[in-house]
Amino acid sequence: MTDNATDNATDNAIDNAIDSVADNVTDEVSKQMAVTFERDPNDWLRKYSPREWLSVSLRELAQAEAAYAGNRARTATTACKRAAGMALNAALVLEPKVAWGRTYIEHLAAVAHDQAVPAEVRSACRLILEADSAAPSIVLLRTRAKDHRIVEAVRDIQAHAYAIMVRHE
Repeated sequence: MTDNATDNATDNAIDNAIDSVADNVTDEVSKQMAVTFERDPNDWLRKYSPREWLSVSLRELAQAEAAYAGNRARTATTACKRAAGMALNAALVLEPKVAWGRTYIEHLAAVAHDQAVPAEVRSACRLILEADSAAPSIVLLRTRAKDHRIVEAVRDIQAHAYAIMVRHE
């Protein structure tokens, strides 16, 4: 063998060894990340599966949209906050984070500042938290465009939760 052929054989052997180690590490990380869902009717979070949390989140968002259409803004924004929080519950079942708290509002407030979450999702949480936060005695001016942005922010959070769910399947 020439020096060049020996170098190529050595390089190939090293590449194969690195690929093998990388595959084993990836498999091990995947096994550690996999969270199996076990329903617990007495646990606030595990009473629903991640897919069920997303389903109730979608239903809540549909109620919010109906409330916006009926000019019931406070009802709509409350439903949006609930829908977003329910979607985050789907993520919490699979990736528990004590810092996210237990209530929907605690989830939104924590995610709004969680640097591990994509910026778009953090921004969506902030927008939802700020929606109709004035006292009930204050009349807020609203527009259909703002209502739409709030609904879309919930959808961004739902998409984020769905991506986490898919990653764990």
